[in-house]
Order: sequence, then structure tokens, then C-alpha cells
Amino acid sequence: MNRMIVALRDAKAHLSQLTDRAAAGEEIIISKRGRSVARLVAVAEARKPVNLQRLKALTDAMPPQPESAESWMRALRDGARY
Repeated sequence: MNRMIVALRDAKAHLSQLTDRAAAGEEIIISKRGRSVARLVAVAEARKPVNLQRLKALTDAMPPQPESAESWMRALRDGARY
């Protein structure tokens, strides 16, 4: 992760650009009178939990496939070559 230190007055003037950089994964440290006072980083999106019972019910309800994924993909790939 890249890290950038910015004075508070510069952060005020360039907040839009700094938030874009933070959203892209860069860590922005904001300093006031030479001391670090804040850190600007991207927000980590909360992952939605998987309901395992619903997933199992869904996969159990799916009909079995006539051929394996491996042979299907191989036939698709080989057929596209020639």
C-alpha cells in the first residue's frame, strides 16, 4: 500500500483528489504542525454472509448435468480452435 503525508491546509485544498487516491488503495496521512492527526483510507465493503442452508437447497434442486464441466469446457475450447 502506498502512503502519502499531506499537511492539513493542502488536504483541505485537494480533498477531492485525495479521496480518489484513497479509494484507489493509497493511504493518506494528514498532518497538522508536523504531527500525524488523521488517516484517509478506502472503506472496506462489508461482505454479505452466505446462508449455507439456502445454498444447499439451491444446489440440491439443480438437475444433474449430462457431462462434467471439464469435458464440456474442453469440447468448447477445442471446437473454437478449428
